[in-house]
Amino acid sequence: MKAFDPNYKLLDEMYHDEYYPNFLVDKVKKELQKVIDLLESGETDTEVVQETLDEAVCGINDLQEEFDENGSEIETVARDCIGVTVAYILEWFDIPIDIEEAIWERDW
Repeated sequence: MKAFDPNYKLLDEMYHDEYYPNFLVDKVKKELQKVIDLLESGETDTEVVQETLDEAVCGINDLQEEFDENGSEIETVARDCIGVTVAYILEWFDIPIDIEEAIWERDW
């Protein structure tokens, strides 16, 4: 079993942008952490990983209204930041899922 990169700061760009309330970025991070936890457990079955990614992305989708209510939205910078983060996670754990496939459930 492999631990996630302790030096990688999840969603760092969103945390450093005042447009995104930190408490909401924390919620996005929590969704991505579910994927990391699964991968740290040693799971490598791409179907199982994709199911967890789908759940995480749907969880992020569900946050859009809360972002709106707080004067923010999941837009270009956030989309890119989340995508780059997911790609890094998959690469770190050597999971051969294309990034577009990994986040295909997104509606942001």
